[in-house]
Amino acid sequence: MKCRIHFYLLNEHFSVEHAEANYEGKESEMNRKFEWEDELNVPQGVDSYKMLENSIYSLQGFKDEESFVFEVPKMRLFELVSGDTISFVGCSESILESCEVVEGEEGIAIKFYIKDYEPMSNPVSGIFIASQEFPKELIA
Repeated sequence: MKCRIHFYLLNEHFSVEHAEANYEGKESEMNRKFEWEDELNVPQGVDSYKMLENSIYSLQGFKDEESFVFEVPKMRLFELVSGDTISFVGCSESILESCEVVEGEEGIAIKFYIKDYEPMSNPVSGIFIASQEFPKELIA
């Protein structure tokens, strides 16, 4: 099935009252609901998915030509299975306002709503880690 992943950074200054009073409850140019949106398409689709709460994400890569692996705790992850491939998307529980899965005829959409006031990092496409939980060894 087709799969799209959406991340929305909530605007902490968004006024529901102003939107309802002036714009039929909708956001306006000066009263945005989201600071930004990020959308990922899973080109091969997914066969299945599973939400993992308070999980550990294994952050892997290279720094100064040395490989590293760090376990990042307290993550809300979705495990996406496509054939023999397993991938993960998600964010730290501390920056997550909410998430939802919308299933439809076109496939599924997984939506993450991220708090605006918490510093974070996006080291890998589809992964957002709160600054307080980011591995200190990787900060230059």
